[in-house]
Amino acid sequence: MYKKLRYEQYFIDTTGDVNNTGKASFKIEYKSVDYQYKKILTHANYCIRYDSKRNVIQVHFEGTKDIPDWVCNFLFLPKYYESFTWNDKKITLRVHESWATMYKAMKGIVRDGVKELLDIHPDAEVEVIGWSLGSGQAMLCSQDLNYNLGIQVHLFTFGSVNPFRTNIFTRKKIINYLKSCCKSYHIFCHKNDFVSYLVPKIFGFVKINRLNLKGHFNIFGLFNILKNHYCYDQRELYKDIYKKEREY
Repeated sequence: MYKKLRYEQYFIDTTGDVNNTGKASFKIEYKSVDYQYKKILTHANYCIRYDSKRNVIQVHFEGTKDIPDWVCNFLFLPKYYESFTWNDKKITLRVHESWATMYKAMKGIVRDGVKELLDIHPDAEVEVIGWSLGSGQAMLCSQDLNYNLGIQVHLFTFGSVNPFRTNIFTRKKIINYLKSCCKSYHIFCHKNDFVSYLVPKIFGFVKINRLNLKGHFNIFGLFNILKNHYCYDQRELYKDIYKKEREY
């Protein structure tokens, strides 16, 4: 039976314990794929591992790490991604250009790595995890693994960005499709995390879902990125979510 970790543990693990809480369950070792984007040499970082204790394959994506990553974050023209038919409806995905380019640089490797582990552990569940920049990669990965391998993943993202470009006519259909790619999805956002509002919805960009954590919105808190974008290892933020889960 599938048993998920506590939500804060996914953040601690995928960041390599960025806040030095000392509670990481393993040492994460990201692999890097180099590629060029608009003549900028940059990289895509991922980690694929098998958790034998829970019979789970995990795919992790690293958050923003250096200057090339930040440059890519702000180059957000929508890019045609792919078109297909889902439930007799035409779906055309358009994605934040540089994030789409980043995932495409490593998607074949990621897909093959997951398939290889599934061949060895066919009954394993698949978890996809990402924080910050990595949250966009994780959402793209959940769609890719479903579309190409027929896998429904458990998706966990933190400080979650908006990678998908839609409009008022296509938004509901595309979000419903993206949700269908997952067995479960937890797109965690602190209300005062500035990064979780990028790229702004006013430009048509959305995420699969926005799950606000405990706390009150404070516009001044948006300027405290170091506090509110790195806070996801705080167990108390998830209390309301755990309470709702127990009620059901």
